[in-house]
Amino acid sequence: MAETVLMKGNEVIGEAAIIAGCRYYFAYPITPQNEIPAYMALRLPRIGGTFLQAESELAAINMVFGASAAGARVMTSSASPGISLKQEGISYLSGAELPAVVVNMVRGGPGLGNIAGSQGDYFQATRGGGHGDYRTIVLAPASVQELADLTVEAFDLADQYRMVVVLLGDGYLGQMSESLKLPEPSGKEFDKSSWALTGASGRAPHIVYSLRLSPEPALEEVNLRLQAKYREIEKNEVRFDTYRSKDAEYLLVGFGTSARICKAAVNILRREGIKAGLFRPITLWPFPSLAIERAAGSIKKVLAVEMNAGQMLEDIRLALWTSTSSSRNVVIDFCGRTGGMIPDVDEIVERVRNYEK
Repeated sequence: MAETVLMKGNEVIGEAAIIAGCRYYFAYPITPQNEIPAYMALRLPRIGGTFLQAESELAAINMVFGASAAGARVMTSSASPGISLKQEGISYLSGAELPAVVVNMVRGGPGLGNIAGSQGDYFQATRGGGHGDYRTIVLAPASVQELADLTVEAFDLADQYRMVVVLLGDGYLGQMSESLKLPEPSGKEFDKSSWALTGASGRAPHIVYSLRLSPEPALEEVNLRLQAKYREIEKNEVRFDTYRSKDAEYLLVGFGTSARICKAAVNILRREGIKAGLFRPITLWPFPSLAIERAAGSIKKVLAVEMNAGQMLEDIRLALWTSTSSSRNVVIDFCGRTGGMIPDVDEIVERVRNYEK
């Protein structure tokens, strides 16, 4: 039976990564995720792993490239400005089809911003973030338990599809302490013998690279293969959760910390006899477009709640307003706070109350 423990969110990510088989971690410190490198610095050497504080975010992501190319399970973490610096390396990883887990505990921006939690990196995470036609799977936990569970899952998805998986949290989740059951290793095994750089004794050498100077056919063939893989992921790896949504007339949509606030608002509204429900995307990419379309079929109004200026809002509009079903007529409203501010439960409740007038 899994042990129940009380842990801080950032530290849980480190422990879950170790449970998943991560033995290499490279990063550069930045608030509000510094407990992750601190935890890995303590734990990895004790189990024969490698922790290295790189001289920069650029160096860290390229060390991730090297470890992944050798077939190792590897992770890096940072917060918003640091993730921006890693984007070139993430694009290189994507072009070389190398698996890796990248954790972004988002802080207020733009620029250096502040160290409060935010969701302002949604666009960056779900649209690739760096140059070229590539995607990353994006997982959005909403609790410390999910930080653990989705970290383990992130490593499996990265290996299964040979790509970067982003765990998109925020400063509030990272600093939060909750009880949880530590996950078990998934037990899944992935054969890397066809591409990993493990030494060419007794076999033909492998070459890992993202530079293909010939547009036709070399680089276009790679892009077409990547796009086919992304379509497969869109079919098979969508994850979402709902709360009191089956008979809802008003549907709140939020992810991560915002979803926790929405859940509290739903409970208050239900006690007042107002039929509110929650739809929570867990994969931000692939976005659960079909699922939210079905959930909004008989809804009077959808309210997107985010800790940004309305980034997920665009995906909700794409899912509902480009649909051929009745959901294309649903009214979509937005409630958001920026710069590290959190949407207020009372504000959300009052907004939905006014829909009844």
